[in-house]
Amino acid sequence: MIPAAPLPMQPRRWQQAWREAVRDPRELLAMLGLEQAALQVSPAAAAQFPLRVPRGFVARMRHGDPHDPLLRQVLPLDEEMRPVAGFDFDAVGDGAARAGRGVIRKYRGRALLIATGSCAVHCRYCFRRHFPYAEETAAAAGWGEALATIRADASIDEVILSGGDPLSLATPKLAELTAALAGIAHVRRLRLHTRLPVVLPERVDAELTTWLAALPWPVVVVLHANHGNEFDAEVDAAMARLRDAGATLLNQAVLLRGVNDSVEALAALGERGFAAGVLPYYLHQLDRVAGAAHFDVPDARALALHAALRARQSGYLVPKLVREVAGDASKRPL
Repeated sequence: MIPAAPLPMQPRRWQQAWREAVRDPRELLAMLGLEQAALQVSPAAAAQFPLRVPRGFVARMRHGDPHDPLLRQVLPLDEEMRPVAGFDFDAVGDGAARAGRGVIRKYRGRALLIATGSCAVHCRYCFRRHFPYAEETAAAAGWGEALATIRADASIDEVILSGGDPLSLATPKLAELTAALAGIAHVRRLRLHTRLPVVLPERVDAELTTWLAALPWPVVVVLHANHGNEFDAEVDAAMARLRDAGATLLNQAVLLRGVNDSVEALAALGERGFAAGVLPYYLHQLDRVAGAAHFDVPDARALALHAALRARQSGYLVPKLVREVAGDASKRPL
């Protein structure tokens, strides 16, 4: 008997959802009943930094609302192409902090690995939208140079996986990296900076949580949500799976004009995240990357909002208001 040919491997649910992400701004607007808003779309901005947004995230946008706070985060607009003084390609000094291929060292005791350049959503304010990922990805050559950099510096006790988004890597690839890190005695904590459990909650599958639960260190997952509407039942369930795997969940947001620059929006974000088991961590002032100036909130306004939030919320629901300044030894409190 001739053996049957093996069936092709089927993509996992999260990978299929990734592949089906919306990439055409006009398709996105048509899905929301906003065809007339297509005149605001910038083909040049979309060519420079392409649209990508999962359909599940689109489903959380308000139909017919051109000012929806989730839509504003992803839609390429003409404003991105206007040069603004002080908004540069490397907004936070990543280039100067390079310690080896894919490794950034800014703060004592921590090493950040650029695990990948991929992400499931392209946020228009992304401070690494101009980052040279092709040259600076830690996964190159089997993580060799990145691991050697960490192994050679005994002061590094925490490794931060960033990107792009580290959870855009397949779980076996992540397991390959963490197995190698487990052989470095001075590494005592692991942190993941990720937006995928929010924009693509399907990513938090059984394979991922099994990997997380088996890791030999305390694991902190720093999520990224900017508005309470980013949470829904599927995101809540993904958060529960991460917590069940033993991860501590924190959220960092960016203060964005037209998205969350009101006390009501910031309070709702903290409360909605906490209901899903996520504690507020940082509220970042915008990193001044070229193309994002239209999201900027002046410091005086940011401070007033933060003061009003402190007066309204319990302390554990108030994130630290900070700015990242190239060369500083830590995030700078405002």
